[in-house]
Amino acid sequence: MHTHLPTVVKRNPLAILLLVLASIAMVLISEDSNQRAAVLVQRLGAIADNRLHLYDLTKGALDAESGQRGYLLTGQEEYLVPYRAALQNIAAAFEKLDAAYSQEPQSAALLKKLRTLTETKLSELAITVQMVKEGKRQSGKDFTLSGIGQEYMDAIRTTGADLLNVETRRLQKSQQEVSDILLFSRLGVALLAVISLFLVLLNMRHNQALKAQQDMHQKAMLAEQEHLQREVIRRTLQLVELNNHLQTAREDERHRIARDLHDELGALLTAAKLDVARIKSRLGSTAPEAQERLQHLVETLNAGIAMKRRIIEDLWPSALANLGLVAALEILGREFSKSAGIPVHCTLQAVHLTPNAELVVYRLVQEATTNIAKYARASNVWLSLASVQGEVEVTVRDDGIGFDTQQIGNKAHGLLGMRFRVEAEAGGLELISSPGKGTLVRARLPESQVDAEV
Repeated sequence: MHTHLPTVVKRNPLAILLLVLASIAMVLISEDSNQRAAVLVQRLGAIADNRLHLYDLTKGALDAESGQRGYLLTGQEEYLVPYRAALQNIAAAFEKLDAAYSQEPQSAALLKKLRTLTETKLSELAITVQMVKEGKRQSGKDFTLSGIGQEYMDAIRTTGADLLNVETRRLQKSQQEVSDILLFSRLGVALLAVISLFLVLLNMRHNQALKAQQDMHQKAMLAEQEHLQREVIRRTLQLVELNNHLQTAREDERHRIARDLHDELGALLTAAKLDVARIKSRLGSTAPEAQERLQHLVETLNAGIAMKRRIIEDLWPSALANLGLVAALEILGREFSKSAGIPVHCTLQAVHLTPNAELVVYRLVQEATTNIAKYARASNVWLSLASVQGEVEVTVRDDGIGFDTQQIGNKAHGLLGMRFRVEAEAGGLELISSPGKGTLVRARLPESQVDAEV
């Protein structure tokens, strides 16, 4: 079953066009306001600098006059230090104001007048300083008390005030321009707000349609997802059942082959061995060479019988059915230790499991020891079986080279087979390993309550 998705609702092209135009208008208004604001910021900064230079110029004249009068009254050279510093400040202020007013005729004319007055005042100060240096302090005092310097100082203040008034008017004009820019920005924002409101109203019904469409899509996707989840669960259950069936069929086939080998091949080998014994007894010591060949044949038959027994045990562990799980695991560990040359340390306790679960434990240990012999390069193997909190725990641990469990991927069919076998019996498998630290395979299976009660 497939869920059909609803038809997609198209967007309104007029709304998109208006949205683009509104965005462009907002960008243009913002850019124009930013540029004009940047110019005004520079202008306001220049006005502030000019006012500061005018202040420095007037203050420099006052500082020069103070230093001159201190030197005139005391004749001490330290009063000339602020006097000379004031002269430098006045020169620097005039240099900066000349550059600022080069393109403004009105301010340039006032600055020229201010320069003339200031130079005259500084000349008057320089004359009195020179008189004091020449020892004519009284003449210098008389020249200062004549009042000429005060007239120039008043003229300097007046002209400086005129220049400050010019800067004040420029400041007021710039402030008005700032107000205009803010008004223009507010009008632009208001216009864009109206356009945005219009777009909201225009798209409201369209958005409602989109919302309804999204709800339909979501419901359709949820229905499709639920259908796929049910299908995945169904297929997974089928695969699990198929795996369990294949495992059962495999064990049944192994059992049948083992039984046939035991009955038919065992009978043939036993009959052959009896025939050889009869022939050997009849020949007696008359044919030494034949006796030697017959002895070799007996040894070959014995080896074949032993091989037959090993094959039968690999196919179907008779010790498991006849002696129980603990004895079967002891025999498996002993034979593995003998064939692989690796000591196996067994700690096995009697547990209660169903026959199928006992076979799963036996096959798990068999697969684990096979992997150890092939890949682990181990020096010791530890095998344990115990009942832990209502579960049967079996572990196979080695001190081999180990491996990275994140790198085994899906190609480790033996490990996957062990996991499926354990999970088919409602158990869990845990694999712990890292390079250089050995490997631990741990499985836990539910303990059989029936066997435990018996």
